[in-house]
Amino acid sequence: MNCIIIDDEEMARAIIQQLCSQVDQLKVLEEFSNAIQAIKFLNSTTVDLIFLDIHMPDFTGFDFIQTLKNPPKIILTTSDKNFALEAFEYECIVDYLVKPITLPRFLKAIQKAESTPDINPQDQSESETTGISSGENDLYINIDRRLIKIDIPTILVIEAKGDYILLKTEKQNYTVHSTLKKIEEKLPDDLFLKVHRSYVINTKKIIDIEDNSVLIKKDVIPVSRSKRPELMKRLNLL
Repeated sequence: MNCIIIDDEEMARAIIQQLCSQVDQLKVLEEFSNAIQAIKFLNSTTVDLIFLDIHMPDFTGFDFIQTLKNPPKIILTTSDKNFALEAFEYECIVDYLVKPITLPRFLKAIQKAESTPDINPQDQSESETTGISSGENDLYINIDRRLIKIDIPTILVIEAKGDYILLKTEKQNYTVHSTLKKIEEKLPDDLFLKVHRSYVINTKKIIDIEDNSVLIKKDVIPVSRSKRPELMKRLNLL
């Protein structure tokens, strides 16, 4: 795997470089002391993996990820344990290494990166087992070989649960064998927004917003840091 290292500390970069040298399948193409330099490099070069520090001057690791249209796999390397939950809101992040990094823990992270499927930026064609189809204002879900019609505006929240999604409406909840991405593609953009890697919400059904969460009916839904700006744009604020 071709990889790069991004860390503002020279010693930290040297340690990761040394760890990489002990893994035959890793090839370090370049290392950078700041994210801006890395962005310029990635504009012309494709990599499979990035080792990325979180705390850097002017441009954090999370800021960097948000600039990437189709990010490769990323392993965060940091001395701060406090961002682990936020980190895994990003699908591209495959592991979170806390400094000082030991070789056994480093090797485990590489195994995760190798076993994680590549993110395909192109839309995949739907399989016959999706269990979801849609019309202009309604959605049909396949439940026990029955097609159930859902009025799209009545959908409150959609939550990912492994290979299934939990679809909550004003009257009833449904569990469907599908992915969040596939149902998101069938919903109108002006009503629905993915606010977290596991949640899509109907923005018209928000009752309250506090810190990094929203209240919809009785459900408190987390809002990731990367999605909060888009959510605020959608709201009709005074």
